[in-house]
This record gives sequence, structure tokens and C-alpha cells, in this order.
Amino acid sequence: MTSESTTPADSRVAVAFCCLGNICRSPMAEAVMRHVAKDMEMSHVVSEIDSFGTSGFHSGDSPDRRTVQTCLANGVPVNHTSRRVRPSDFEKFDYIFAMDRENLEDLKYMQPRGSKAKVMLFGVYSEDARLDKIVSDPYYGGPDGFQRNFRQLDHFARTFLKRIAAGTA
Repeated sequence: MTSESTTPADSRVAVAFCCLGNICRSPMAEAVMRHVAKDMEMSHVVSEIDSFGTSGFHSGDSPDRRTVQTCLANGVPVNHTSRRVRPSDFEKFDYIFAMDRENLEDLKYMQPRGSKAKVMLFGVYSEDARLDKIVSDPYYGGPDGFQRNFRQLDHFARTFLKRIAAGTA
């Protein structure tokens, strides 16, 4: 019997990631979480993984080529089409992780009263003091910013999944 068949459906979590335009950080976070869940043999713990933006500037677009290049260089496939957050997302997802404080504030403002989603910075799952808890927008910079984001997101995803497994998320 696989661990996937022994995990009750009601104990699984649905997670989403949010940045401004949903072409750099949040689709990278989505791809990294899928990869890390598989790598840690914890895919059975996560029922759904998605990402979106607080703005609709890039709705319908593919991720930024530098996001795709960085993910692929680290062995992580990316398959996403940008979209804007919807009110229903706050009921659909257990956790909605913002990449920075501005997006966190925007999400909290948009969140319907009484909805179930826990809205927080993904960086709260940092156990490495060398990593900034804010996932800064790499859009106007070079490849180093995308690689820095990747390291942060990989670490945060692994810490989150460890805490979910331990019941301390």
C-alpha cells in the first residue's frame, strides 16, 4: 500500500503562491513546491498547488523566460499560465503564500471575511538566517535574483512540508 492511499483526503492541504504579476516568483514557487513534494515523497500531503497574481497585468501569459530557465537549470519543470487571484481562491486553498509584504497586504485586503485560507508570507517558513524572508521581485535584475529566489523557495517549501508532516505548520 502506498502512502498516497493512506493519507485521508481531509488531512491534505491546498497551497497557492502569490506575487504581483504571476510571471516570476509565484509560478516559480508553484513549480518548486511540486518538485519538492515529489522529491520528499510528500506529494500525497498536498491536494493542490497553484499560483496567481494580485494584478491581472499578465493574465494568460507564460512565466518569464528567466523563471523558466532558472527552474530548468535546477531540474524543475514549469507549466503555468498567469492569472489574477479570485475571491473563490480564499475558500479553495488552505494556505496562500505571499512573496512580499505588499502582496501580503493586498491579499489580506482582498480576502473575503470568514474565508478559510491562511494568508501569510512564505518566508515565515525560513529556518536559515542567511535567507531573507522576503522573496524580492527579480524582474528588473539579472539571473542572480532568479537564482536567489529559487534557493529561498526551495528552502521554504522543504520547511513547510516538514512542518505539515509534523503537524506544526
